[in-house]
Amino acid sequence: MDTSFADITDRSMEMGANWLSRAQVRPTRQRLSLASLLVGDGCDRHVTAEGLFMAAKEKGESVSLATVYNTLRAFCDAGLMTEITVDGQKSYFDTCTDDHPHFFWEDSQELSDAPSAELEIARLPKAPEGAEISRVDVIIRVRRS
Repeated sequence: MDTSFADITDRSMEMGANWLSRAQVRPTRQRLSLASLLVGDGCDRHVTAEGLFMAAKEKGESVSLATVYNTLRAFCDAGLMTEITVDGQKSYFDTCTDDHPHFFWEDSQELSDAPSAELEIARLPKAPEGAEISRVDVIIRVRRS
């Protein structure tokens, strides 16, 4: 998972526009610039709203932190991203929407993909009456030794 952000180029803007179009998300100027940062080079990313806000500012984009939060929520609602919450406090947004586990690096507070093929869940508990399991998030906390 790439931790740097794409440069905003004509090609990255086109890739961002295509990404938004697939989910029928209206491509406002701010959504388009954030999408180009997120997927403009074809790499998947785990981002925080604060990290994306700082990257946008560094690339010369005029966007507020509230707009970044609202845009990330809109991207999640459209199925373009998933939100992963660690410790109920910090949210990460993942551009790879396939089911997969994550490593949470305690020392750097970063999230990265864990190998799905090495994870085995033998059994889940039955969902409560009148409910269904919508997804299972696996976050494996690690620290450098």
